[in-house]
Amino acid sequence: MSRTVIAFTGGGTGGHIYPGLAVIQALKARGFSGSFVWIGSEKEMDRKIVEGEGIEYRPIPSGKLRRSLSLENIADAFRVIAGYSAALRILKEIRPAFLFSKGGYVSVPPCRAAASLGIPYFTHESDFSPGLATRLNASKAEAVLVSWDKTASLLPKRLAQKCVTVGNPVRPELFLGRAEAGRAFLSVPESMPLVVVLGGSQGSKQLNDIVAAILPALEGRAFVFHQTGSSLFDPELHRSRPGAYMALPYLGKEMRDVLAAGDIALGRAGAGTVWECSIMGLPMVLIPLMGSGTRGDQVENARAAQEVGAAISLEGDEAQPEKVLAALNRLLENPYERAKAKAACLALARAKASAKASDIGSEMGSAGAVADMILSRLASA
Repeated sequence: MSRTVIAFTGGGTGGHIYPGLAVIQALKARGFSGSFVWIGSEKEMDRKIVEGEGIEYRPIPSGKLRRSLSLENIADAFRVIAGYSAALRILKEIRPAFLFSKGGYVSVPPCRAAASLGIPYFTHESDFSPGLATRLNASKAEAVLVSWDKTASLLPKRLAQKCVTVGNPVRPELFLGRAEAGRAFLSVPESMPLVVVLGGSQGSKQLNDIVAAILPALEGRAFVFHQTGSSLFDPELHRSRPGAYMALPYLGKEMRDVLAAGDIALGRAGAGTVWECSIMGLPMVLIPLMGSGTRGDQVENARAAQEVGAAISLEGDEAQPEKVLAALNRLLENPYERAKAKAACLALARAKASAKASDIGSEMGSAGAVADMILSRLASA
């Protein structure tokens, strides 16, 4: 396979990029010696993330896909057409044997272009309910990879028949996390539980305000690590307190050790957060993003995680400091409750990755399952 090219597409948020990069890492770990090309948006952050992993990046114009009526749809329609033309040129040039779509509106033109050229592709959906891009991509996909069993029931029967539940691929390096290294990095006092606060790559003002309100009640009972988001970090407001609290705008390679050391996670309910915490066995208190700026995917993710016992979901008016503190206390003060939630997290991750409990790390979980499907498809061509 030394000359084989696999194209990847997706972007707009880290949630549409990091799982794809996880699959690339799993393919490399399985001995794939071909090359990769990522077809993504014109966002500089997307390019930076992908090229940071040594992957060739080809940007195309992209227009946002909306279900609602808007004058912006007219301009975006032209961008989608331009994106299709650009994707067609790129695919003709690189001649990939396969395309893997991680979703997001930028993925639609490459998938349509691949279908027109006879290039096979899979499309993956991270969230509980399929977004519009996934619904469009699914029509010509050979397989629709989903994170939750129930997602298939939300698609028309002809598309549901293509669904394969694989979970959401997470960064393979997370499996290398060491709890002792995480506790040492944060200087967590011996035997004190660690609460890891995750607001997503851009942070969350609501979550940051809640943390500020409940910190005094947690001091002496739990150490809090708080990833605030780069744009929301305030050196004065988020001043670290030795033995009690550490705040950073963003955490890179050390995050794997911090997650391994964590006892409870408090955060939003993006697919990346839910699945990374699940695969690390980290019980969650989730405050899903709600309102007109979202299609409700985080609410669905949080409810699905709560349904299997891996999380406590606090929505809308429930997301008040006193209720968040009560949810954390429920897990902090009851080791049995925490252990039960931890087991539910690991069971969820293992079931969706189709991996044995004893080898989920070596198999790279969902990323490994997807990589195996891709390699099997290439072998049958």
